[in-house]
Amino acid sequence: MRTLVMKFGGTTLARAEGLTQLVGIVLYERERWDRLMLVVSALDGVTDQLIDAAHLAQFAQQRGYRRIVSNLRQRHLALAESLPLDQNERSVLQANIDTLLSDMLTMCEALGDASSGHSASDSFDEIIGVGERLTARIVAALLRHSGLRSVALDTTELIITDNVRANAKPDMEATSARMETQLLPMLERGIMPVLTGFIGATMTGKPTTLGRGGSDYTAAILGVCANATEIWIWTDVDGVMSADPLEIAEARPIRNLSITEATEMAFFGTRVLHPRMLLLLRGRDIALRVRNLFAPQQPGTLVRDSSAQLSEGLQAVTSIAALALQSSSSGSLASMTALVDDVFFNTIGTHTDITITTQSPMHTLICFVVPNAAGQEAVHTLSAALEDRMQEKSTWHVKPVSIITAIGAQDAISLAGCLQIVTALAEIPILAIDYSPARCGISVVINVRDTEFAINRLHQTIVH
Repeated sequence: MRTLVMKFGGTTLARAEGLTQLVGIVLYERERWDRLMLVVSALDGVTDQLIDAAHLAQFAQQRGYRRIVSNLRQRHLALAESLPLDQNERSVLQANIDTLLSDMLTMCEALGDASSGHSASDSFDEIIGVGERLTARIVAALLRHSGLRSVALDTTELIITDNVRANAKPDMEATSARMETQLLPMLERGIMPVLTGFIGATMTGKPTTLGRGGSDYTAAILGVCANATEIWIWTDVDGVMSADPLEIAEARPIRNLSITEATEMAFFGTRVLHPRMLLLLRGRDIALRVRNLFAPQQPGTLVRDSSAQLSEGLQAVTSIAALALQSSSSGSLASMTALVDDVFFNTIGTHTDITITTQSPMHTLICFVVPNAAGQEAVHTLSAALEDRMQEKSTWHVKPVSIITAIGAQDAISLAGCLQIVTALAEIPILAIDYSPARCGISVVINVRDTEFAINRLHQTIVH
């Protein structure tokens, strides 16, 4: 059966206009597919507030987390009030919102009460997963008002994971079995589920979360387990762009990408693609589309597990924050990389995925990518944590840097592309250069102050 999974991001659903667009798209697409599933994120900024509330609860800061709960209630009730719901549906939705936030308040109180026996690992993920549960109930209520049989469904009932706090890994076999008994029969009865992104649970039922940006990952997990035909990511730009449109006004959409090309872009800074989602789709016959919710007439970007889709030569530029560790000596890096990985995991909940290393007899530089999903403060927080841990390693120094990556067709970029980059950036110091093993990307490590200049210069060079 032709199955479509559509994921809607928090930035697109934060206003009534976005929810209206969602309904129009769903009404249109339900006629074109045998089975349709929706995955939703928390409203923009809500997960950050929930993380703050959980941290405040750990230190029994009642005034702080109560204020956050109050703000979340006001925001979600105001959004519900702006929707064209009948009085009964509105009353039920308001009651659901109040129940979820009341339960969250109880969790916060338990987390701050040392005598309750609750540890951070028991409640932290459950608290920060409330945002998706709120959004799912708002969307399901709106779909029911539009004449669709729809229900909000928490993926704690479907996605089985390990017990890693804030960055759980799914058990695909167990998840497939759970979906077979609980989700697919619902689809067969013509009920449209609105599923919570980002969250899952262990086999024993303990709530977990899949890491920041995990709603895209959720869509991929559900798509793989349901043998989906396509997965669509609805966002607020016209697809995967040749550069971040917030940084480069001339950025243009890329119509087609291979999984390899898309993965290179995702790991090095493209915000509309989630690396773990792409890795899960590798080797599977599931098409991925990135589309603009506010311009659904645009084709967006199609990502397939196929041979090169980009034209030859460099076609896109990405940037991402990183931390460089420098030393005036050389030697084995095993202990240092293990230390950094431990700091990353304990600070932002993720292991170090990408490193760039260069050594000479008198100098060593190791560069660690800081994922976009970790948030704007992650570089500062990680830098401080690393400096604390490295006090006994006096030869090493931490420095925030930027990694600028130029992307082209897989297996097609030659050393001419490297020369093109070096020539374009001749006016700034390059700390290191990395050539992708897939031959679809060339990365340069530069000082943070040179980031804007480098992005603009490279985009002008490769696109015009």
